[in-house]
Amino acid sequence: MHRATLREVAEKAGVHPATASRALNAATESMVNAGTAARIQKVAKELGYTPNPIARSLKTSRSMSIGLVIPDLTNPLFPPIVRGVEDVLRPAGYNAWIVNTDSQTDVESAAVDSLRQRNVEGFVFATALLEQPLLEELAASSVPMVLVNRSTASADIPSVTPDDAAGVVLAVQHLIDLGHRHIVHLAGPQDTSTGATRRKAFRQALEDQDLPHDSSGIHYCETWSEEAGARGMGALLDSGPPFTAVLAGNDQLALGAYDALAERGLRCPDDVSVVGFNDIPFIDKVSPPLTTVRIPHVEIGAEAGRLLLELLDDPTRHPRSLLLPVKLVVRGSTSPVSEARMP
Repeated sequence: MHRATLREVAEKAGVHPATASRALNAATESMVNAGTAARIQKVAKELGYTPNPIARSLKTSRSMSIGLVIPDLTNPLFPPIVRGVEDVLRPAGYNAWIVNTDSQTDVESAAVDSLRQRNVEGFVFATALLEQPLLEELAASSVPMVLVNRSTASADIPSVTPDDAAGVVLAVQHLIDLGHRHIVHLAGPQDTSTGATRRKAFRQALEDQDLPHDSSGIHYCETWSEEAGARGMGALLDSGPPFTAVLAGNDQLALGAYDALAERGLRCPDDVSVVGFNDIPFIDKVSPPLTTVRIPHVEIGAEAGRLLLELLDDPTRHPRSLLLPVKLVVRGSTSPVSEARMP
């Protein structure tokens, strides 16, 4: 099947190919007389012409695309964040190439190399580890990028993150207000800012309230998954200190805690109250609906998109990071502590 060319459109419209190119590009259409542009666009439609973005990027060195690097597309946390990024970039004329890394650094490196070969103009990373050489290398090469939901140890890489520490304080205070004094924590991976920050904030919140806060009340989960949460909850039930409530590092770990409690014949919240973090989609539909810290998913993505556009517009701009507020959403997984369960 023959694909119409720009030259064929120009010949039928009676204009120079450069004029046709400008008329068919939203960024340069205003440079062409309105009547002429309308005629060219009509001819292009009749011929079934569509611009070749690869050819255009080779000519202009602009691909109008960015790489959006996600650790796990099956995690319900990320689609709303992706939506926020695209809601900002699309009106600016950018498209996102979304890649899933399965939280594997070698997969991520290969994906980034592939995207750079395709001339993407910048990146949004949701995969950042506290120490990540790849991101440091990109930053040293002045590659425009923004981190979402995580940050690194480097202050030179801009990020948009929820106020994790404030969220933990809200969750712990809620449990204390319900009478809980023995609270444990399912901590996420400590090589991520989310895992480390939430764990540190948990210890500090208990210390500030003069509540037990030794390390035996924290289980370090190796992944942000329901399976890891179940294993961690089981370990705390087997060998941890007595407790009446658990704060999970994220909602998936909290769902794992549900599984472990049910396996032991324990009820939530009658026997153990559970609090999650993130308020992922549909977490209010589980039984019992999960009390959790809500982060502004779409807004995180949107702000990341805006920061990236700023960097693309002015690569010399000093990097800045944003910390967005969170709120506690109280549902059915927490209740006043039962006297029978008090240690």
